[in-house]
Amino acid sequence: MGKKILMLAGDYAEDYETMVPFQALTMVGHTVHAVCPDKKAGDFVMTAVHDFEGGQTYSEKPGHRFTLNATFADVKPEAYDALLIPGGRAPEYLRMNKQVIAIVQHFSRENKPIAAVCHGAQLLAAAGVIRGKRVSAYPACAAEVELAGASYAEIAIDQAVTDGKLVTAPAWPAHPAWLAQFLVVLGTKIEA
Repeated sequence: MGKKILMLAGDYAEDYETMVPFQALTMVGHTVHAVCPDKKAGDFVMTAVHDFEGGQTYSEKPGHRFTLNATFADVKPEAYDALLIPGGRAPEYLRMNKQVIAIVQHFSRENKPIAAVCHGAQLLAAAGVIRGKRVSAYPACAAEVELAGASYAEIAIDQAVTDGKLVTAPAWPAHPAWLAQFLVVLGTKIEA
């Protein structure tokens, strides 16, 4: 039976970290509602493509327009089974929204599954929900993870880590591991 998952998106969320989980989780039978503060179903967010091209940090290029399929103002966190937080630049401004923080805190307090990738850990840290947890994130977010009282999991960029019902990963190259671990936490079984 499919779960109902809330995705907290925002302008300049990472393209792959928004679209791939949305499509993959929908493909296996889950319902994913993608929302953004001050936007409604049918509106879009701009995404950014982050790549690893040999520089000291990732490069950034314009991504696709990602159409939201639910209205942020209508979100009732208790109606959802799990939370998904893409990375990119969106988390740095979403964490300033008190309602977004309250939503993240609800999922943590209720011990519901949470998946966050890359800079998504910024939202987890700002919400104060990772103290004592082992958390992965883009390496530039390691200081925030540790300042929030978590243990930063220094893992390969294509790996993920699960601590209880929290699944985190450093960036989009980890999608196979991150999404597979999230599916396990969700109780999703896929048979060939």
